[in-house]
Amino acid sequence: MKNTLTDLHNHLMAQVEALRDDSLEGDDLKSEIERSKAVSAVAKSIIENSRNVLEAKKLQIDQSRGPVSIPRMLTGDDGR
Repeated sequence: MKNTLTDLHNHLMAQVEALRDDSLEGDDLKSEIERSKAVSAVAKSIIENSRNVLEAKKLQIDQSRGPVSIPRMLTGDDGR
């Protein structure tokens, strides 16, 4: 994972696919459900953090009324 929001989306979709595995039963299914809950909790934190960064950037734009760059963490640009 490269730690972009697109990567997060792809990881979440992979987790959905894992939950749809019809061969999972019993303890294996319970473990996958618990893993999904953990992934979901972390994803919510990442999304909320990104939302806060975006809101801060909007405030900065409102204050400056000039050209402003989008934060790298929102664009997926790792600066290389």
